[in-house]
Amino acid sequence: MIVFETPRLAMRLWTADDADRLFDIYSRWEVARWLGATPKVLETREQAVAVASRWSSSWEPPFGVWAVSVRETGVIAGSVLLIPLPGSSDIEVGWHLHPDSQGHGYATEAARAALDRARTAGVGEVFAVVRPGNDPSMAVCRRLGMESIGRTDRWYGVEAEAFRIPLVKVS
Repeated sequence: MIVFETPRLAMRLWTADDADRLFDIYSRWEVARWLGATPKVLETREQAVAVASRWSSSWEPPFGVWAVSVRETGVIAGSVLLIPLPGSSDIEVGWHLHPDSQGHGYATEAARAALDRARTAGVGEVFAVVRPGNDPSMAVCRRLGMESIGRTDRWYGVEAEAFRIPLVKVS
């Protein structure tokens, strides 16, 4: 089920049928090292099935973690997320791509569509939280027009670069 889309990408719910690709993405240290308070890789396909199930049922619209599917090929490039930040009413946009899907503009395109979803839902501002050293993700933030607000440990308890973008509501 497609939740939202762009000309090149379809953002949809993760399913158990996606477990192999989800596992392939999140079992890689080169992806997982940037994620969460304590980065860790998925170790089994069963964990991937559980993650797909959790991500497909954890949030109410407009929030979620969605599979980013390349329309031309059907390949899942990775994930895009729009979720409340831990212990806060602040909203985060994020992206995690398989290495074979990096460098094609998919992260920027999917995140921009997620920001449009947030704007339409009346969200006033959105944050991105990026671990120091993750230069490609910081570049995505800049392409999205997000402003750096410096380093903080406000949300995940680890120091990260924070970016912010105010959203103008669609009337």
